[in-house]
Amino acid sequence: MKTVAFLTLGCKVNTYESEAMMKLFTLDGYISVDFKDKADVYVINTCTVTNTGDSKSRQMIRKAIKQNKDAIICVVGCYSQVAKDDVLKIDGVNIILGTSRRSEIVECVHEFLEHRKKIIRVDDIFKVEEFEDLDVDRYLHNTRAFMKIQDGCNNFCTYCIIPYARGRVRSRNPESVIAQAQKLVDHGFVEIVLTGIHTAGYGLDFTDYDFYDLLVDLTTKVKGLERLRISSIEMSQIDHRIIDLIATSPIIVDHLHIPIQSGCNKILKRMNRHYTTEEFADKLVELKTKLPQLSVTTDVIVGFPGETDEDFEITYQWIKDMHFNQLHAFPYSPRHGTPAAKMKDQIDGNIKKERVRKLLDLSHQLQYEFASSQIGKILEVLIEERHGQYMVGHASNYLKVNVDLNEEAIGHIYRVYVEKQEDVELIGSVICEKVE
Repeated sequence: MKTVAFLTLGCKVNTYESEAMMKLFTLDGYISVDFKDKADVYVINTCTVTNTGDSKSRQMIRKAIKQNKDAIICVVGCYSQVAKDDVLKIDGVNIILGTSRRSEIVECVHEFLEHRKKIIRVDDIFKVEEFEDLDVDRYLHNTRAFMKIQDGCNNFCTYCIIPYARGRVRSRNPESVIAQAQKLVDHGFVEIVLTGIHTAGYGLDFTDYDFYDLLVDLTTKVKGLERLRISSIEMSQIDHRIIDLIATSPIIVDHLHIPIQSGCNKILKRMNRHYTTEEFADKLVELKTKLPQLSVTTDVIVGFPGETDEDFEITYQWIKDMHFNQLHAFPYSPRHGTPAAKMKDQIDGNIKKERVRKLLDLSHQLQYEFASSQIGKILEVLIEERHGQYMVGHASNYLKVNVDLNEEAIGHIYRVYVEKQEDVELIGSVICEKVE
């Protein structure tokens, strides 16, 4: 029996790509085992978004080598793409792939077994022009199916290494997206989450087909799809067509995650974010006017180089005034190889920690208020897991809802009457299972 173990660091895109590579190993007769167990092949899918991600990647590579000195050690992903030479220095690594050619991983294992020579397939990512179509048709542990539709990013924010790890935008063939979505639905998934490095940048490399066109096709051509969620979208990519589509489609959920990163124009400019808070606010007001039930969440980076106390207070007040429904707040972490890491006026770690705390407190307040506004409403909830006496799932607006059901409800959508809240989570009673 041949065994393979995966360790995935970083984002949902990495998780998707690990699932796709696992499928290739399964087709070759491998059995998946836990990473902490002894395996014939270890695959470490690395992250490089922060220096900590680099360190964790190296740590996990060494852990795999220690667990079975005779195993084949495969290092793939963002860290190996930008730091191939550092990975090569780790004695015991046998196969190195970057962020392309992951579809060749099983072939590389066969080649190594035959020749016992180290294999390195790391391309110049800026010369890669085609999307690598890695297919996933089922997930063993998810009730929502993530589906990767594009790779790469053209933005080059000053704090971000990802364009150098992933290259420029490359979009998946629309027919391939629709076909995979149909397979996922046929395997029982009622919700698909569109994901990518710059998800709504889908189609930037096409001439006559864009993200809006893909949304239309997914909501009209995939039979049985009940919910479609966008993992993240830039405000600049939300146009009138997309707003109208969300407003009229019974399938696209009433939740958007729109990163702002800072509520201070001075900091946005230093980040190279290509918009102002005024432009963002105008579009947000339009969204909430046309889609009154819409839930909007966001990302914020605090402690960016040069962010004064006054700059932070501007961000804090702006976010409070915009009334986002939830925030993900992160302390700025210098990443070697990015312009921001070389900027003067780096912020003390304790100051960053305190600013994050303030924003997370604000996030809790905003989320609590949003949850309160849902009492007495009927929400559609995808049941995901048991938590104590209740089954728990996410409503289409991404709030967590607790209901009295049994385990057979997992993976199904129910219409739930919201009776009360417990902190930021809701408690309700089932009216009926959603029937199309």
